[in-house]
Amino acid sequence: MEQWTRREDRRLLTGQGRFVADIAVPDCLDAVFVRSTVGHGTLRAVDCAAARAVPGVVGAWSAVDLPELPSVPYTLLAGLSTEEAVAGRQWPALVKDRVRYAGEAVAVVLGEDRYQAEDGAAEVCFQVDPLPAMVTPTAAADDSVRLFDGLSNIAFRGEAGKPIEESVWREAAVVVEGRYRQQLLMPTPMECRTILAVPETDRLTVWSGHQMPHRLRRELAALLGWSLDRVRVVVPDTGGAFGSKSAAFPEFVVVAFLAVKLGRPVRWIEDRLESMLVATRGRGQDQRVRLAADAEGRLLGYELTIDADVGAYPHLGAGLPMQTAWLATGPYTTPRVHASVRSVLTNTMMTYPYRGAGRPEATIALERAMDVLAQRLGMDPAQLRRRNFIAPESFPYRTPTGRCYDSGNYAAALDLALETLGYDKWRAEQARRRADPGALPLGIGLSSYVERSGGEAGGLHEFGSVEIGEDGTITARCGAAPSGQGHETVFAALVAAVLGVAEERVRLVEGDTDEQPEGLGSFASRSAQVVGALLRHLSRRLVDEARQRAARLWELPVDEVQWSNGIVRAAQDGSAAIGVADLVKVTGPLRVEDRFESGMAFPFGSHAVVAEVDPELGTVRLLRVVTVDDCGVVLDPTIVCGQAFGSAVQGIGQALYEGMTYDDQGVPMLASGLLDYLLPTFTEVPPIEVKDTRTPSPATPLGAKGAGESGCIGTPAAIVNAVADALRLADPDLLQMPLTPDAVWRAARAPKRQEELR
Repeated sequence: MEQWTRREDRRLLTGQGRFVADIAVPDCLDAVFVRSTVGHGTLRAVDCAAARAVPGVVGAWSAVDLPELPSVPYTLLAGLSTEEAVAGRQWPALVKDRVRYAGEAVAVVLGEDRYQAEDGAAEVCFQVDPLPAMVTPTAAADDSVRLFDGLSNIAFRGEAGKPIEESVWREAAVVVEGRYRQQLLMPTPMECRTILAVPETDRLTVWSGHQMPHRLRRELAALLGWSLDRVRVVVPDTGGAFGSKSAAFPEFVVVAFLAVKLGRPVRWIEDRLESMLVATRGRGQDQRVRLAADAEGRLLGYELTIDADVGAYPHLGAGLPMQTAWLATGPYTTPRVHASVRSVLTNTMMTYPYRGAGRPEATIALERAMDVLAQRLGMDPAQLRRRNFIAPESFPYRTPTGRCYDSGNYAAALDLALETLGYDKWRAEQARRRADPGALPLGIGLSSYVERSGGEAGGLHEFGSVEIGEDGTITARCGAAPSGQGHETVFAALVAAVLGVAEERVRLVEGDTDEQPEGLGSFASRSAQVVGALLRHLSRRLVDEARQRAARLWELPVDEVQWSNGIVRAAQDGSAAIGVADLVKVTGPLRVEDRFESGMAFPFGSHAVVAEVDPELGTVRLLRVVTVDDCGVVLDPTIVCGQAFGSAVQGIGQALYEGMTYDDQGVPMLASGLLDYLLPTFTEVPPIEVKDTRTPSPATPLGAKGAGESGCIGTPAAIVNAVADALRLADPDLLQMPLTPDAVWRAARAPKRQEELR
């Protein structure tokens, strides 16, 4: 008999998955977008006449041809943007007068199939007069070239904590400073963005690989001026998202608008090169840090200044860098912490949540500073961290930046990481190599982190229902939308465990706004923490309802009726008993629904890396990677381990390989696709040992915390610290991600720190 680790695996691994591109709809048109080849410029003209004459082309339009085409919406969800940031900075679905990022769509062509639409798009002529491009936030912040006339490029300002008195820096025994660049990254899911809009009589059904179907329904209905019941959004199988598929993008607006206008289905399937050009970006911060300590290594103050690249329009992520500011404290008892943020518009595609969303940026800045501080103090990096960890008995702990940590045992996670790594053995090997002029340098890097999971206040709830049919099938519905997390397995098992029935009896329905009218979706590592808690709550309510019905049926007090493994029994002698399916047949449909709210949680962990560096070639070889993460109560160890492993691979990508580069016109240098934007493959993935500690959260009903983002948060800083340790750099600012051979080679030739500082 075949064995599948997850319920989804048989379908997905045997080619039976059903993605948007697999959905066949009669008379469907394919959309192809004509995109700007420069990053900033004035649009002078668009001529679609030749495109319309191409066989198989149904229509071609620029913004001039579609005066009623709505602009792209923005959302206040989780503080991603603000009304003040967006005011005066409209994001057109098709460029009207000014191109602000390379790849911005100037026209759209619809064809009877994708090939004919592509032929038509090749015939569209347009003229853009180039303007100077600004591709880094620090360069754009001086407003020498403004993306919107009369408005500053700084779209948002914020801070967390209080400014630190100069006396703290003046009187500290040691103060270290640094400048770090968090490069722009691409989420790069296996399946790019997709949408299929099918108009029906007075309705529109939209199929999309999307993380928040109810949000998409709400935004599309508002754009069309329709009531919510006239739009249905369905999420089929989705090939990954990592945060990048939870908005209404310009292409979505155009496709939905034209489907309604023409009365024909329209779909857009983003290809890989297109995705690399115009899909959302992650990270993108220029950071300045100051960290002060006394002579014994006790932290006194930490200051983090952030210039964040939020892209050409502030609609998606102007407020996102506040996640970095709020978590600037990390796992340490630093009495004074101040983080300030400027969200700056640049001529790049928009920055948006990408796996970790603000927390990797906070961890990398602080953990690099901690290693530099350890060097200055002549302390072991592990000792310095232990000395400053928030103690387990101090929780709940309110940080200087306003976060209230729920629970933690940070020292236990670090100790397990060091033990698993064999820390002392590797330090001895490092000393041996340093005494051998012919040996390749070896470095050991540590990173301890705290993150936030579940979402922000106002977004910590979810909607759902559980019902039992006459055949005994249990149907659980929720507002989540999976993109590979294993919901079908985990949620079915959770409901089955509460009800005491076989998992095969439980059917999960999600990602359909007709089946579940209200919902938030899947983001911010909230699935187990929020949705799991909802489904347990509903399952318990179902049991209570079944007991009450049986009590009325048997004319017994409710407390004399018990539920056991899907059967309701009289408690005293068991003479009366009825299966739940028969109970439904006798008493009618049995269904409970509710809105349920969980709390915010703060997962944590420590990662450790051993790296070997070849100074002559600039290559980095990771010999060991150990991740120790704590996500509270673990619902499914196999899936949690897979999440930790996968996110660690993405963390390796950020540290060593990935990064968007631009030319002087603001055009991404991606001529060869994934040959230019490198991702770690099986060949580059080192041995990764995944461990965990388990500290339940008192703030969440299940005691669970988010588990999906740990490797992206903890691994990059550990890798950079390991390489810096191997090279013994006097100036750590010389080592910026990604650690390409060129970057490492140049850093290896920089002055080294004095040996006595080890």
